[in-house]
Amino acid sequence: MPSLSEAEKGSALQLARTAVIETVTHRKLPSLIPREGVFAERRGVFVTLHVHRRLQGCIGVVEPDEPLGDAIVRCAAGAALEDPRFAPLRADQLGELSIEISLLSPPAPISPEAIELGRHGLLLVHHSKRGLLLPQVAIEHHLTREQFLEETCRKAALPREAWSDPEARLFAFTCEVFSDEKQL
Repeated sequence: MPSLSEAEKGSALQLARTAVIETVTHRKLPSLIPREGVFAERRGVFVTLHVHRRLQGCIGVVEPDEPLGDAIVRCAAGAALEDPRFAPLRADQLGELSIEISLLSPPAPISPEAIELGRHGLLLVHHSKRGLLLPQVAIEHHLTREQFLEETCRKAALPREAWSDPEARLFAFTCEVFSDEKQL
């Protein structure tokens, strides 16, 4: 996937910030969503929010079924208010908000021994359960390859060793990650 220009990254971050502000303060999505250029592409994306350098929400899509502009808006709004791991973002937290966007490559099958920590994100599919971790999670938490696999299983609400089950399917993807200047 081609990399975004600095201007495109800035526009994507501003779009995500606008979506968060509109969602938190007015409980509505922005009325103008760009759908041309990079924003017309269909790409997997995750929007991660930090407040005071602490994770506040992260929502994304792996298989895009809408243009990137719409996906960024929906994921940013979801990360602000609907990530079940966190209380909804409050208006008084917006001044300390930092936003990170991860654009995903299409997932491809991978063997556990081929995983490169920090380069590959993981998607584990086992029957009806799915777990996904972005590549930066392995680095941020100093995980070994086996721990990264186990944490991906845990994210899917599966036993830690489920990745070794012959019925489990393991996919890897890479990310183009960028954030605003307030980020860590």
